[in-house]
Amino acid sequence: MRVLQSGLDDVVIIEPGVHGDERGFFKETWKASTYGRHGLPTAFEQANVSRSAKGVLRGLHYQYRLPQGKLVSVLEGRIFDVAVDIRPDSKNFGRWAGVELSAANHRQLYVPEGFAHGFIVLSESALFHYHCTTEYSPRYEVAIAWNDPDIGVKWPSEPKAVSDKDRKAPLLRDIPAERLPETVK
Repeated sequence: MRVLQSGLDDVVIIEPGVHGDERGFFKETWKASTYGRHGLPTAFEQANVSRSAKGVLRGLHYQYRLPQGKLVSVLEGRIFDVAVDIRPDSKNFGRWAGVELSAANHRQLYVPEGFAHGFIVLSESALFHYHCTTEYSPRYEVAIAWNDPDIGVKWPSEPKAVSDKDRKAPLLRDIPAERLPETVK
């Protein structure tokens, strides 16, 4: 397994070892001892799978209480995945990192607690998988405008479908301090 820097503190790109032959391939998508040696979580409380069509944009989402770290990957298709540092005390507040994740490149992205997360589907559809360090709590979920000009994510294409929640999401500068993520020690 290789761990690559994304350009933002604590957000890392993971390239698991893939072992293949004429039958197909095998890879470990998470192993506590291996991931722990690289400073990644050794326990998760929830796992999710979503399928989205080409051009669907999901995000930018986070939980301000019970913040979630997410280990994300693509099982089918291809996406552009984004993490935005929204930790109030971070020197990188408002900066983003993005990476293409696909079934073909086998890459994963670890999005730590205190970051907003989102993605856009680049292939005809994508099957997206993620492990979360805490359970989903809709009570504490917040969305930030996916096209916030202060953040300036360079999405590789214009979205074809965005939920009402994401379309109406406020800019980061308009979110009250008490609805930003708790500082994680």
